[in-house]
Amino acid sequence: MTPASRPDRPGPAAAAPGRPGPAGRGRRLSDDVTLAAECARAAEDLEGADADTILKWAVDRYHPGLVVASSMGDCVLVDIAARVQPGLPVLFVDTGYHFPETIGTRDAVAARYPVQVLTIQPTRTVAEQDAAEGPRLYERDPDRCCALRKVTPFEVALGRFTAWASGVRREETSARAGTRVVEWDRKRRMVKVNPLATWTQDDVDRYIADHDVLVNPLLYDGYPSIGCAPCTRRVAPGEDPRSGRWSGTGKVECGLNLGED
Repeated sequence: MTPASRPDRPGPAAAAPGRPGPAGRGRRLSDDVTLAAECARAAEDLEGADADTILKWAVDRYHPGLVVASSMGDCVLVDIAARVQPGLPVLFVDTGYHFPETIGTRDAVAARYPVQVLTIQPTRTVAEQDAAEGPRLYERDPDRCCALRKVTPFEVALGRFTAWASGVRREETSARAGTRVVEWDRKRRMVKVNPLATWTQDDVDRYIADHDVLVNPLLYDGYPSIGCAPCTRRVAPGEDPRSGRWSGTGKVECGLNLGED
């Protein structure tokens, strides 16, 4: 098991023989066309497959150029990844605004699961951002704050990989309703794998109970969707599970999972 690390400038990942190299590192446009077509075929072939099968397909095709993204809410995808391919990298963006419970969950994942936790941070500290952009940017321009503290560091870190896996599910938001189990992320020129796309919340809860999966304790304290502390509130019974994120702003996504368009 590998402890959490801080690869502020991660080195390039070597592509296995016969496998596509990382995005933007000498890959030709024809390679992207081939990968996009492969995604379309796989989305059809793997629709209805279980999460293990979907992730194993990605491992067989792209490892070691595959990374799993985690926000350290529930760790279902991390648990699956650890079983399918021990040693897989798990990417976590420490925005500087996380709840202590989220950082604690990150540390627990690094201690418990046989995965490589990669903690990525923005180029500026919160204090440096406040000095450059003004305090509480998350209140005045949450899209820019997310871009600076989460999306840009995430995309820089993805540059060493060919494919990434996320835990998004279709039922979470209307924006995610069309999520395919395998997609071509045009913006980042990468393959995106969504092994849990077809899962319901009942499926998630059942898996957590059956496999004793690590869970951020905030999920049981009124926070069914967990982001940065200043932009996340408790959700009342009967409210949409994601209504506590950026409440009152009209914003529903940070931008990490909207790179395909």
